[in-house]
Amino acid sequence: METTLRGVGVSHGVAIGEVRHMGTAVLEPPAKQIPPQDAKREQGRARKAVEAVAADLIARGNLAGGEAQAVLEAQAMMAQDPELMADVERRIAVGSTAERGVYDAFAAFRALLAGAGEYLAGRVADLDDVRNRIVARLLGVPMPGVPDSDEPYVLIARDLAPADTALLDPALVLGFVTEEGGPTSHSAILARALGVPAVVALPGARELAEGTLVAVDGSTGEIFVEPSAAKRSELERAAAERRAALAASSGPGATSDGHKVPLLANVGGPADVQAAVEAGAEGVGLFRTEFLFLDDSKEAPSEEKQVEAYRKVLEAFPEGRVVVRVLDAGADKPLDFLTPADEPNPALGVRGLRSLLDHPDVLRTQLTALSKAAAGLPVYLEVMAPMVADRTDAKAFADACREAGLRAKFGAMVEIPSAALRARSILQEVAFLSLGTNDLAQYTFAADRQVGAVSRLQDPWQPALLDLVALSAEAAKAEGKSCGVCGEAASDPLLACVLTGLGVTSLSMGAASLPYVRATLAKYTLAQCERAAAAARAADTAEEARVAAQAVLSGE
Repeated sequence: METTLRGVGVSHGVAIGEVRHMGTAVLEPPAKQIPPQDAKREQGRARKAVEAVAADLIARGNLAGGEAQAVLEAQAMMAQDPELMADVERRIAVGSTAERGVYDAFAAFRALLAGAGEYLAGRVADLDDVRNRIVARLLGVPMPGVPDSDEPYVLIARDLAPADTALLDPALVLGFVTEEGGPTSHSAILARALGVPAVVALPGARELAEGTLVAVDGSTGEIFVEPSAAKRSELERAAAERRAALAASSGPGATSDGHKVPLLANVGGPADVQAAVEAGAEGVGLFRTEFLFLDDSKEAPSEEKQVEAYRKVLEAFPEGRVVVRVLDAGADKPLDFLTPADEPNPALGVRGLRSLLDHPDVLRTQLTALSKAAAGLPVYLEVMAPMVADRTDAKAFADACREAGLRAKFGAMVEIPSAALRARSILQEVAFLSLGTNDLAQYTFAADRQVGAVSRLQDPWQPALLDLVALSAEAAKAEGKSCGVCGEAASDPLLACVLTGLGVTSLSMGAASLPYVRATLAKYTLAQCERAAAAARAADTAEEARVAAQAVLSGE
């Protein structure tokens, strides 16, 4: 009998196939004691397992490239954390086996995170995955992970670790459904990059029996269990129509009445450039530079290395606009040479621009490298700072850019509510704003972007978030300057129309989302987008906002 479940759709498309479950987590190792003379041997086993897992994660990252590489390298750093390793060795010294020492040390660190209010709960899933991989290697059992199958399937899991999501084979994994996660979790972002339909935050997903036929709609978040032939035909027909519309969509982004809305790509490094170019990106709206710095958390990359990497991206968009975000370190992206190790709450501490202003040599080197990388190229380079709180921050960044001799526009990211509320003041110092809706939602609602339990507050349709977007766009218009969106909100085709109606001047997203947004935007006039935006802001909940905007655009 057909039933319908609803989670949070995070990656467009429809997948129809049989359920396969993620490999089970490693069982808890037995708590047996070892004689003192075996301690050194067990400590050596633990160190070798940690190094092997870290190497495997880095290798997976190199294969995946782009955003996935940065995520997996961060996991490798987690595996090699010196404090964790020291705790493992202490436990072995008093009688634990290597696998038990690893298990207990990771459990203690996990408990610390939970005790701190779960502000890093999204990292807990990554931590569990690292632990499971190390323990599996020590026990000599298969790694937990994606099931082996010769036939395509829909993957069901509690959550997906980045190491699993990064290397999913779209030819076999038709789509995936998770019980946890949110619209801006690592798994959701990587799913969009892969173009795999995905639904997250679906309670009870793992209760779906192995082999059950399901249809997954990654746009609506609906899961149809044992769909009828009629329902399958309906979904397949809608998917075919969508593919045809996408194939016919090309050229610059614009509404049906010719209002231009440049559609740009989010890239994590040179590996993401080809997909962006093939998808018709008009430039880059967010070039994350962390990938270079995460290669080695002990020291910053040289100016020469930075110049080489930046130039590869800049060369791909002649005559195009490339917006580079300077290093955003801190919180879930700690760097030994830059971020404090003992912050009680890193997400609210010395992060982003704050870190760079504390280490002006790192900022100066990066700005100089960007200047040299752009030399002689016809690209329109723009450079922006993350985590700008007020005009003082904006001025400090602009001054640093000028001191480095950077010939580019300087901008500020709006990720903190204070920046949206005081956008016009900030624009006295910089030439443009770029809204990072993922972090802006996180800080507006005090809702960690990785925690499935608060995913409704991470929904970019939340009217309060739309109000902050509108404030920023209105301030930019009043100052005659631009205001783009580079957060995941821009990847939702319907929401892209609403953002356009709010006055946003450009939209940047993962390459896989560009055709969907381009095709949808071209259906409606600017006036329709403005009416949809007004209707969404008048709502009280995210779901009501979505429904209200859809009703306006569909003429209901």
